Amino acid sequence: MYVPAHFEESRPEALHALMTAHPFGTLVTHGRGGLDANHIPFDLDPAQGSMGILKAHVARANPVWQDVANGDEVLVIFRASDAYISPNWYPSKHETHRQVPTWNYMVVHAHGRITIRDDERFVRGVVARLTRMHESVQPDPWKMSDAPAEFVDTMLKAIVGLEIEITRLEGKSKLSQNKEVRDIRGAGRALLAQGSTLIGEAMLASADVKEKG
Repeated sequence: MYVPAHFEESRPEALHALMTAHPFGTLVTHGRGGLDANHIPFDLDPAQGSMGILKAHVARANPVWQDVANGDEVLVIFRASDAYISPNWYPSKHETHRQVPTWNYMVVHAHGRITIRDDERFVRGVVARLTRMHESVQPDPWKMSDAPAEFVDTMLKAIVGLEIEITRLEGKSKLSQNKEVRDIRGAGRALLAQGSTLIGEAMLASADVKEKG
């Protein structure tokens, strides 16, 4: 990934936070069948390994788990949000007219080595953790025990676990940091006005950091 210095995000805690808050990742593999991409939710354990461990599962019918071998290098892409930036939102544009459109976004690329975990205990643990995480915001959280045990056992047999040891993290937060503070704020406020809250708030925060030096 091309990452100019002013857009680089290298703090492990910030990268892990983005991955946890936006766990639906794109798994990119290059196996016997060539390049492939699968879109699946991940469970991150930042305390395991040197840079964290990602755990997930795929349908047994999905060929990806047979297309790759244990130890193969893979890439998982996590995207927080993105937004189109109009040059009209920059105050300086109305003075110099020297601005063009762009696109802002926040992403993390997690490089690692994959291990296929085709065992019931691992898969059950992944499903249980993902369920607890995403049901916690529901008024009446669903639990695995809500379904008949034999039904859950059958469903678990239909999926295969994946474990990825992260070996390298790349982060990019493109928030117009290469612009004047007033232009960053102008675009950030325009995004908030149209409902693009995440990028808008991140841009305003980046303007504050730039202003403080």
